[in-house]
Amino acid sequence: MSDPGQEIIQIVDRDNREIAVVARHIMRAQKLIHRAAYILVFNRAGKLFVQKRTMSKDIYPGFWDVAAGGVVLADESYELSAARELAEELGVKGKLQFLFDQYYEDADNRVWGRIFSCIHEGPFTLQEEEVEAGCFMAIAEALALSTKEPFTPDGLLLLKRLDTEK
Repeated sequence: MSDPGQEIIQIVDRDNREIAVVARHIMRAQKLIHRAAYILVFNRAGKLFVQKRTMSKDIYPGFWDVAAGGVVLADESYELSAARELAEELGVKGKLQFLFDQYYEDADNRVWGRIFSCIHEGPFTLQEEEVEAGCFMAIAEALALSTKEPFTPDGLLLLKRLDTEK
């Protein structure tokens, strides 16, 4: 689809029950609760692939992000969305491992996320519309960078959770 704002998105309630489908631009404008797939890409050394979002993103443009992924479309499961997003953003087809579900809310974003992980060494084919750059770094390095440069707040929450669970 040439205009992401016209993608049809699954809307859910605070209990993650499906309640509507709307165009992405309406979801963003009305700050509706939606679903998203997050894929944490690690290499065999345990470093996380952290990516810099392009300035054209509809939310958190130019921020660092700890996960590939994106909004779940109306006709998708979390799993299908995760596989599609991973292939689109990084050019990766990999075995996904479910980690956990997480609700996140701030003034601009309300989302039920399903978090997956995979192992991939690269190289990556970065989707130029979505990903400006990326590199592997230790979780501690990413946390240190987050004190100097903006990170997506939902991604930062994931990063902190990973840091406490290691």
